[in-house]
Amino acid sequence: QVQLVESGGGLVQAGGSLRLSCAASGLTFSWYAMGWFRQAPGKEREFVAAISRSGSRVAYADSVKGRFTISRDNDKNTVYLQMNSLKPEDTAVYYCAAVDRTTTTVVVTTETTYRYWGQGTQVTVSS
Repeated sequence: QVQLVESGGGLVQAGGSLRLSCAASGLTFSWYAMGWFRQAPGKEREFVAAISRSGSRVAYADSVKGRFTISRDNDKNTVYLQMNSLKPEDTAVYYCAAVDRTTTTVVVTTETTYRYWGQGTQVTVSS
């Protein structure tokens, strides 16, 4: 049974930082491209960041470029999202997602392509 478990969310002041983690189990982690998405109240879920199987390629939404960094540790079956210079508009539930890919350098930015999802972790940024 595949499980993705996010952690690291919380309440932070604007300008602060948080690091989210997503621990995967029940799958061969290195076979999976990973992504982070978020959903703010009253809004649709949106793409935040993605990383290829090997970690050699990444992609970011324009709204987080230069502030967020996605990374992965295939030995620990974990993907991370380092979030710096947080803004109130970053407030949302953050989800990690996984999809198996045969190519190690593909990044997946489309929500509907992902196969597995975590339960989400709340990030609240106060002004």
